[in-house]
Amino acid sequence: MTTRITLWRELFAEHPRILLKNSDFTVTAFRYASGVEGLKVENSRGHLVILPWMGQMIWDAQFDGHDLTMRNMFSQPKPAAEVVATYGCFAFHSGLLANGCPSPEDSHPLHGEMACAAMDEAWLELEADCLRVAGRYEYVMGFGHHYEARPTVALRRASALFDIQMTVTNLASVAMPLQYMCHMNYAYVAQATFSQNIPDEALSLRESVPAHVQPTESWLAFNQRLLQGEASLTTLCEPQYYDPEIVFFADKLDRYTDSPEFRMIAPDGTTFVTRFSSTEFNYVTRWILYNGDQQVAAFALPATCRPEGFLAAQRNGSLISLAPQQTRSFTVTTGIA
Repeated sequence: MTTRITLWRELFAEHPRILLKNSDFTVTAFRYASGVEGLKVENSRGHLVILPWMGQMIWDAQFDGHDLTMRNMFSQPKPAAEVVATYGCFAFHSGLLANGCPSPEDSHPLHGEMACAAMDEAWLELEADCLRVAGRYEYVMGFGHHYEARPTVALRRASALFDIQMTVTNLASVAMPLQYMCHMNYAYVAQATFSQNIPDEALSLRESVPAHVQPTESWLAFNQRLLQGEASLTTLCEPQYYDPEIVFFADKLDRYTDSPEFRMIAPDGTTFVTRFSSTEFNYVTRWILYNGDQQVAAFALPATCRPEGFLAAQRNGSLISLAPQQTRSFTVTTGIA
């Protein structure tokens, strides 16, 4: 049996309010000083803070005493139409009509329209040992596209792993483009090592330089060493070279496995893991950045294409088309193994 609890904006106030509490979970509603509503979902291992009305971002994630979220400049989420104006979250939904970094010829915002979408509905679902935060967003544009997105975050009893899910249905009478990335901004852990169940050579260094990257001489030299095999990034041990960002791509993952799994292993043995299906996500990006303001080790960003914008996906054949009334679903399992 599934119990559904509808959420209303009026439940979110300056003073935290417990909405649900049992032996496995506690759910607390509150409002940041910025006005953004937050929902803290806890189990015995830790908690998530989800923004149920703002793209269903996961603003904060902490389990087993570890803060999973990238170091950033934001003390709280800010009301925003584009994710770059509130870039401090653990995870967001990038897409859905276009995603990634737009080229000068692209017209879409960075990481698309879904990241900060004003959700139409939000609710909780409690079923056996699983608690889900769910929502619904209808995108409709006159003379444009029309779709419904249903994101979900599922947390289980006594587990430090959780599922991030997205289901999108094309409600229009014509086909729509679909680009989607589950964008998880894991914290940088010094001396952590990376591993995955695809060959190391499947990960290739991004050689193009997007508009937001301002290369330095030392960064260019390090990239050249990576390309020539004189340096590697299997261990986070040279942070002075990770500013600007270092990005790797792996394409067509179904050549290697049906179930890609990526791990970041901290020096104390803590293992952060991301698992998904290559039928749903056939591409993955690794994004590393270390400077005084932002420190991130996004060791696996599953996606339907590279995050290089709409036109790039259209040119290289990785742009998905969703037929009228067609539905696609995506699931990522992540957290501490």
